[in-house]
Order: sequence, then structure tokens, then C-alpha cells
Amino acid sequence: MIWPCEHTGLVRIRAMILPGEPSWKLRPSSHRGSLLAMSDLETRRATYDDLLKVPEHMVAEIIDGGLYALPRPALRHSKTSFVLMGHLAGPFHLAVSGPGGWTFLNEPELHLRDDVVVPDIAGWRNERMVDVPDAAFADLAPDWVCEVLSPRTQKIDRSRKMGIYARDGVRHIWLIDPIEQILEVYRLQGES
Repeated sequence: MIWPCEHTGLVRIRAMILPGEPSWKLRPSSHRGSLLAMSDLETRRATYDDLLKVPEHMVAEIIDGGLYALPRPALRHSKTSFVLMGHLAGPFHLAVSGPGGWTFLNEPELHLRDDVVVPDIAGWRNERMVDVPDAAFADLAPDWVCEVLSPRTQKIDRSRKMGIYARDGVRHIWLIDPIEQILEVYRLQGES
């Protein structure tokens, strides 16, 4: 069944049950446990230098000018991502019993215009990413992303990040809920 998503051009093309096991925004005093004294971020857009100040045990992103940081994913989240990477590697990356032609990266840092996002998994067709850059980030939008949802991330994954992905022409987005064991598949229609 196809139905429109709130983001222009994205349609949900399939939702299915997965077999087997498969944010806070940094602001001073508005959220308990905020990491950094971010009073200056109340009046300005976050920069990459701000992101670099976030401790390494956190996943930091700049979304719509705001700095977001979350603890590393829970183990169930990591297991779901790992299992999916295993399923994708053979047929799509290595061309074992499948078409091949894809490069997948786990938690890549993507610089998409003024936004810095870190999807759980991203994939590029080999003709678009011939070689993986020897860099800490990629500025080439992927062809496919997967976000593994958690109670802390699902609101921003479903709203702001999907909008960024659609804007930058990511053709396929998967959202996996490891608790409910549901996979949602979205495809970008038309031009971004």
C-alpha cells in the first residue's frame, strides 16, 4: 500500500513485521542532564566546532541549526543494525547471490548542506561513490539510509531527519523499530 508521508515526495511503500530478533536537544536548563553550557546556541546556529566539543561517547548531529546529542545506542539497537548489515553485505555489497553494486557504511557522519546527520546505516550505489573517501565524513548524500528507531530518537528520525534526507535526494529510507519488530520502507517520488 502506498500512502503519502508528511515530507514532500516521500511515500511509504511497505511495512512488515521483522522475523526473529532483529533527544534531546542541547539547551541550558531546559533539559535535565544537558551536556554543555550552550547559552550562546540559543541565539545562533550550531557550528561544526560546537559538534566537536561533544564528548566522544555521544552521537552528535546538527539539524536545522540546532545541536543534538544522544548517548550511544542501546545494545538491542546495535544488534538490529549489525544483523541488517549482515543481510545486506552478501547480496548487495559483495554480489554473493545478489546484484552487488552497493557500498554500505555503519553510522557515517553525513554533511548535507548545513546539516550534519549520522544515520545508523547508509548505502551508495557504486557508480555514485566509486571509492570510500579517506575522511571523517561524507558530503555525498546516500541513495539509501536506515534509521533504527528508539524511544529517544524516533521523533527526530521520523520528522526532521526524514525531511533532510528527502531534501537532499535520498531515494530510499528504512525505519526499523526493533522493539515492535516493524520495518517501514519509504521511497522518494519525483525530484527532491
